[in-house]
Amino acid sequence: MITITTTEGLAAFCERARNHPYVTVDTEFLRERTYYSKLCLVQLAVPGPEKEDAVLVDPLSREISLDPLYELFRDKSVVKVFHAARQDLEIFFIEGGVFPEPLFDTQVAAMVCGFGEQVGYETLVRKVAKQSLDKTSRFTDWSRRPLSDAQKTYALADVTHLRVIYEELSSQIAKSKRQKWVEEELEVLTTPETYIIKPEEAWKRVKTRTNSGKFLSMVRELARFREIYAQDRNIPRNRVYKDDALLELASTKPSTMEDLSRSRLLLREARRGDIADGILAAVQAGAAARPEDYPRPDLSREKLQVNPALADMLRVLLKAKSDTAGVAQKLIATSADLDAIAGGMRDVMALKGWRREVFGEDALRLCEGKIGLVARGPRVETFDL
Repeated sequence: MITITTTEGLAAFCERARNHPYVTVDTEFLRERTYYSKLCLVQLAVPGPEKEDAVLVDPLSREISLDPLYELFRDKSVVKVFHAARQDLEIFFIEGGVFPEPLFDTQVAAMVCGFGEQVGYETLVRKVAKQSLDKTSRFTDWSRRPLSDAQKTYALADVTHLRVIYEELSSQIAKSKRQKWVEEELEVLTTPETYIIKPEEAWKRVKTRTNSGKFLSMVRELARFREIYAQDRNIPRNRVYKDDALLELASTKPSTMEDLSRSRLLLREARRGDIADGILAAVQAGAAARPEDYPRPDLSREKLQVNPALADMLRVLLKAKSDTAGVAQKLIATSADLDAIAGGMRDVMALKGWRREVFGEDALRLCEGKIGLVARGPRVETFDL
C-alpha cells in the first residue's frame, strides 16, 4: 500500500492519472471538534491492477501541498468519481476553492439506475462489484499517525471497488440515455452556495414553534452571532450554545450577566467572556429591530388548500411512473411535493427538468382534469379525458 507524503509524489501520481479516463476519489476526515471538516486522508485510484494504481495521500504531512490534486480536479479530460460526494466536495471547496470537473457521483447514478434512494457504498460494492467490505475501521481516529494496516486497507477499498461501480453505472446510464438526469442532480453539488453558510441566514436552520416576527428577530441575531463566533474559531456551533439554549435566550431576552446566570440551558463557558458579551449584544440588536425588518419565514406551503383526493391520485400516478422509469419515488417527488402540487403550487422540483418529463407533465394534466387513471391488472395507466 503506497502512502504519498510529499508534493512531488502527489504530482507524479496526478500526472499518471491524466493518462486515464477517470480517477476515483474519497476522503477520511473528522468534524466532531471543529466547524470545518479536518481532512485527514485522501484516497485515489486509476484503472489498473498494479499497486501504484491506488494510493493514499496524507494531507497531514508537513511536506505536502494538495495543489497537484487541485490541478487534476481542473483537468476536464479526466472524470473525477466519488460516492456521496457532498462532504468531500465541501472540503475541497473550502480548502482549495475548487470543484472537480467533470464530476460523477455513483450514489446519484445508482438512484437514476434504479438502486433506490441514497443507496450506500457497501450495497453497491456487494451488488455491482460482488465484493464485501470490512467496516471495522470506519469510525477510527483518522488524524492519528501512523495509520494501521487495517485502516489503510479499509480506506483503499473505498476507491478500488469504486472503479468497477463507476464503469458499470456509467455504462447503464449511457445505454438508458439518462446522462442529463445525472448532470441535473450534480448541479447543486458544484454550486458554491451549497457550502457557504451566511451568518445572516443561519436562523433558518433553527426550528421554532412560533412565527412571531419579534421572536424570530431575536433568533436571527443570536444565530448570526453564534455562526460568526463558530466560524472564526473553527469550533462546532453547538459548542457555543445549542439550539434549545438559543431559543431560551430568544424567549427570556437577558440584558445583564446576572440574567445569563439564570439560564437553565446555557453552557457554563457561555455565561462569561466573549460569548456572553456577544449574546447580550445580539439580544439588544434583536430588540432594536424594526417590524419591517423582521425575518419572514416561508409560509406558502402552510397556507395551501390541498385537495386530499387529488393528492392521493398524484401518489398513485407517482408510483406508476416510478415503476415504469425504474427510479425511486422519492427521487422524483416527495410527499410534500405532491401536496404542494395538489394545492396549486407550481414552483416544485418535481415539475422541473427530467422529473417533469417522467412525472410532472402528467401530474399537471391530472390536476387539470385532462387525464384519468385506470388499473390494468397490476399496472396503473393514464388515459385521456
